[in-house]
Amino acid sequence: MRLARTEPTDQEPDIRARPPLVREFLLVAGLFLAYKFGRQAANGHVEEAFRNAGSVWDLERALHLPGEGAVQGLLLHSQPLIHAANTYYAAVHFPATALFLIWLYWRRPAHYVRSRRVLAALTGAALVLHLLFPLAPPRMLPAAGLVDTGQVYGPTVYGQTPATDTMANQFAAMPSLHVGWAVMVALGLIAATRSRWRWLWLLHPAITVFVVVGTANHYWFDAIVVVALLAVALAAFRPPLSARTVPARLRGPGAWGSGEGAPVPAYAGGGSGTYEGGVRPVISEAPVASGTYAGGAR
Repeated sequence: MRLARTEPTDQEPDIRARPPLVREFLLVAGLFLAYKFGRQAANGHVEEAFRNAGSVWDLERALHLPGEGAVQGLLLHSQPLIHAANTYYAAVHFPATALFLIWLYWRRPAHYVRSRRVLAALTGAALVLHLLFPLAPPRMLPAAGLVDTGQVYGPTVYGQTPATDTMANQFAAMPSLHVGWAVMVALGLIAATRSRWRWLWLLHPAITVFVVVGTANHYWFDAIVVVALLAVALAAFRPPLSARTVPARLRGPGAWGSGEGAPVPAYAGGGSGTYEGGVRPVISEAPVASGTYAGGAR
């Protein structure tokens, strides 16, 4: 005996909600280049970045947050695990987000535009914070006593001399877009799919937090701040009410009153809202004289 499905099936994509492909490609590519060049513009504030790092480290200790070293200690027990964490940090961040947007565009276009807007807003806010608050990562902070696992065990995306690194701004730790993008990918896929296993997408941001902290590339505060920024972006780009409500389907093949179980206004019948037997009773449409009632009684 076959059991009925308890999860709704995924709908076919609505191609009318899909924006023009060339425009979206140019827009996303432009945003990516603007972000890369913007991060480079924030490079070079070495002294300020280390002062801010000391302040963040002291604040975390004052709040009794768990030390980043406790997470890194778990990685240092296994060199293959460290190598896997470094690889995850270097190789998953951009491809996972790109594949997320591509899949939404092709299979869930109704979800794509909002997700792209949220990611763009989050990235723009992060870039502003990089400019205003340069921050050296914990792997550079002597007081943290952490190992730069990327440089020691590999692979790494950063140069050995942070101040002259032309490939990336190493003083842009606050906030962690690795974490922010990972959380958005998970939430977007959970909202856009109906599989009972969709909540497993939360493993992606969970692993990302473990990786960025364990490799000493980010503080706990970098993750906390980006999640707060993401919450603001999600609230700012809430879907319209019409997209969040699902209209009921008409059971009959035609207009109201022409099929079984046709709906009835509450004031018309005062009952369950359907006609008994699916037959609509005859209602006289003859006009009633104004001010008079049948039998003369009011």
